[in-house]
Amino acid sequence: MTDTDQPAGSGEEFIPPAHMATLSDVAREAGVSLATASRSLNGSSRTVREEYRQRVLAAAHRLNYSANHSAQAVARGTSQTIALIVSDIADPYFSSIASGVMRAAEDQGLVVTMSITERRPEREAELVRAMRGMRPRSLIMVGSRRNDPRASRELEAELAAYERSGGRVTMIAQPTMAFRTVAIGNVGAAAELAGQLVGLGYRSMAVLGGPEQLLTARDRVEGFVGRCAELGVEIHQRRIVHGDFTRDGGFVAAAELHRRDFADVDLVFAVNDVMAVGAMAYFRTAGLVLGRDLAIAGFDDIETLRDVSPALTTVALPLQEIGRTAVELALEAGNNHRVVPIEGSVIIRESTPRRT
Repeated sequence: MTDTDQPAGSGEEFIPPAHMATLSDVAREAGVSLATASRSLNGSSRTVREEYRQRVLAAAHRLNYSANHSAQAVARGTSQTIALIVSDIADPYFSSIASGVMRAAEDQGLVVTMSITERRPEREAELVRAMRGMRPRSLIMVGSRRNDPRASRELEAELAAYERSGGRVTMIAQPTMAFRTVAIGNVGAAAELAGQLVGLGYRSMAVLGGPEQLLTARDRVEGFVGRCAELGVEIHQRRIVHGDFTRDGGFVAAAELHRRDFADVDLVFAVNDVMAVGAMAYFRTAGLVLGRDLAIAGFDDIETLRDVSPALTTVALPLQEIGRTAVELALEAGNNHRVVPIEGSVIIRESTPRRT
């Protein structure tokens, strides 16, 4: 049957089969060719007469037809899916970026499928390998790179293989690999925060530095400590305590700092807000009044800070906009490996009042 064919003239209503409806069932119900049904439902660039398109859509609705996207992906070599890999969706930093990715993808008529590495570098290459089989149009990876050459080589090899098959990789991380990258200016923003805090009169500082192998944590520590040193404020190594990039990690690191060398510390900088919230909880249990006995600052400006008291000084990152930017970069034409820089902005709040 061709596009010019009329529907079967029996006048009898088509009875859908007992099995799940196929594209052939839809074409038969609509009285059009299989090619016309496919073009009508799958957004082909080839023109289909509106009469036939409406007939196909109505038939698909009556039969409760759902397209086999896996088969379509195999046929096309790609799909209408963006694969998103994040370190930890429970962390507001990652969930905010994921929200931005999903909103931008929806605007483009794309679907996002998400996987979580649970902050385990060995999981990254495994997940990319699994995602490659789904033939997503683009793969977006969100998470700091680590000082782990073996894991990095494995991941880079998997991502390169995915791009050779026609996909596009976008990283939200340090630009350490030759892929499209949304790069956050961690060093500069941490340095700007340090400069403003020294300007407020703080001279005896400590740092909760996150995991030692995590490049984001390393960059924020280096930016903060380096600018303090330039301004004549030395932060001794004993006052840099590393811990997990989590609320509990901040609590434990604050306790270790308190045990080590805390006699005259007037400000603690945590390299992300989640750690800062955990540290605030610990310092309260230690009997300190935050904003009076001790100042504290974080980094990221996550949404949950709205409920933190005193309001936390931090570096604000446009997290949802970062997600949107990653989707835009992923969908750019061409085989470019462009790096888009994102800068943070310092927000001084009640947790770091000016010292008198």
